[in-house]
Amino acid sequence: NPAVQWELIAVANGAVQGQPRPSFDLIFQCDPYDPTYGYQSWDEFFIREFVPGVRPVDTSPGILVNACESAPLDVATNVQYQDTFWLKDQPYSLKDMMNGHQLAETFVGGTVYQAFLSALSFHRWNSPVDGRIVDAFNVDGTYYLENFYTGFNDPDGTPDPAAPDESQRMLSAVAARAVIFIEADDPNIGLMCFIGIGMAEVSSCEVTVEKDQHVSRGEQIGTFHFGGSTHCLVFQPGVNLDFIQYIKDITADPDTHADYNVAINSKIADVLPRSAA
Repeated sequence: NPAVQWELIAVANGAVQGQPRPSFDLIFQCDPYDPTYGYQSWDEFFIREFVPGVRPVDTSPGILVNACESAPLDVATNVQYQDTFWLKDQPYSLKDMMNGHQLAETFVGGTVYQAFLSALSFHRWNSPVDGRIVDAFNVDGTYYLENFYTGFNDPDGTPDPAAPDESQRMLSAVAARAVIFIEADDPNIGLMCFIGIGMAEVSSCEVTVEKDQHVSRGEQIGTFHFGGSTHCLVFQPGVNLDFIQYIKDITADPDTHADYNVAINSKIADVLPRSAA
């Protein structure tokens, strides 16, 4: 369908401002001469891969790269072990996000970066760092849940028309998700955590790495299936990240929404020397 292709091309090109590719087959791996473009199922199309070289990995030293092709949502600091994630402000609750994992306590006082993947986005996850997989597991969770204050009980009288979009912070604690702890080779990052979170009907969060495996920056660690999703990167106290200006602009105002995705494998932050925790 030409209209659908146009939407997918526009979203993909939006993540690489000033470097557009004019057709679907120049962006995604496919067979444009086949009626179904070579995809044997809806899901195979959904988890399509980029043409090699379309999303090069930024190999600059001392940076953090984007784990998912996604729109910035929030940067929170001084996150707590357990918090009232169901209330209107939806604070992050590490114990719940990480399903009570013993390492959750080591992130208290740290930082959470969260970003959204629309249904039109690329849905595979890549490692944001070089490092070792410390642990990786799935957590069962909810479907179609939304925060009480973002639905018809929104005090401003403007309920979220997409149900879960305004509830992403809360969903980090309750939705079906995958949790991956990575010990980064860079000591200024150290132990970090990737959390892939299903939204609405999405519960298929597939982890494609194993415990003790070493991964490189930009290497695949998993994928979503079937629909829009969100993800978090969690850092321990003392990790000092200087996020790119676009992320700063979007996350500085909770009423500001991202106009476009940040490309996967591209820089999202400079990693500065670690401060005293």
